[in-house]
Amino acid sequence: MNFDISDEQKVVSDLARQIFEGHASVDRVKYIEREGDGFDRELWSELAKANLLGLCCPEDDGGSGYGLVELGLILEEQGRRVAPVPLWATVVLGALPIAEFGTAAQRRKWVPGVCAGDVVLSAALNERGADDALRPLTTATRTANGWHLKGFKPTVPAAQFAQCVLITARQDDGRIGVFLLDPTQAGVVVEPVRATNHQPHAHLVIDTVVSADDRLGGPEGDGEEQIHFILERALVGLCALQLGVCGAAIEQTAAYTSGRLQFSKPLSTFQAVGHQAADAFILTEPMRVTMLQAAWRLMHGLPSRQEVLIAKYWASEGGQKVVHLCQHLHGGMGSDIDYPIHRYFLWGVQIESTLGAGSAQLARIGELIAREGR
Repeated sequence: MNFDISDEQKVVSDLARQIFEGHASVDRVKYIEREGDGFDRELWSELAKANLLGLCCPEDDGGSGYGLVELGLILEEQGRRVAPVPLWATVVLGALPIAEFGTAAQRRKWVPGVCAGDVVLSAALNERGADDALRPLTTATRTANGWHLKGFKPTVPAAQFAQCVLITARQDDGRIGVFLLDPTQAGVVVEPVRATNHQPHAHLVIDTVVSADDRLGGPEGDGEEQIHFILERALVGLCALQLGVCGAAIEQTAAYTSGRLQFSKPLSTFQAVGHQAADAFILTEPMRVTMLQAAWRLMHGLPSRQEVLIAKYWASEGGQKVVHLCQHLHGGMGSDIDYPIHRYFLWGVQIESTLGAGSAQLARIGELIAREGR
């Protein structure tokens, strides 16, 4: 594939960068983190006005019909500013699977609202203990009125703001189902928590009934296929965020070491500093090309499972090395939790472990090769 972005994609990237830079300054992010609830609704509204929330949603549902590469460029710009908005949760975990698998009624109910900035979505992919989204511990028992969902879903991103959360559950017939749950309905307890990077998540304690119409794709929907769809795009989205986090961290480190003097010389002129900074820069390139390759293959309907896992491996392993190096090169300032580079360190560490760190991705690649010979 050609890894150069097109002129149209560059316009998307430039627009996203302009909005995030204009509305997610260091002081603004600090304010939302400390004084707010972790959700910058003003920035969210600006993204909606620019149609960036609906850019990759189908045109029939109010979006612009672009693909995963363009969405990756937007997420990269969010990562560059560590902007506190539930973009990954709403668009990647929620809107894309509903647009792909939802019934006509489900798409009408949720996707246009995402495009307009009126709806926040999420998905509960984490499991307690053996963390495998394809082996959900939550159960779904058929009732006369629909499905009785019972279980616990930990650390669901932005669940306290969501109007709908996609819940994976094991049905009483042995199949996997994905259900559209209103987290405010009776029988659902939302326990807000903060992740490593201080972004809002929530545990969900579920003991409630949803209607038959709230099963994603209706009664014939293939839950396992839906989960694979969500996971693959979720991992690529994380890779794009990590790329932005690492790129901005390197830029900040270059500026800091160029301006900080030691023995009357900039730190950047010392060989040890230059080598470590170069290592950090070099690590971002495999992150970029593997993310773009995985996104492009998914966008064109090509087999992509191995490419997605490779991209997340680099985002996890390379990403955590980059943010560690950047914080280290800031010396004592890197340990100041109020200094900007520390926030990038926390985001990098959080993204590294979300949906499986590097070792988990290697294990999955090995299983895939053993099973399919790819």
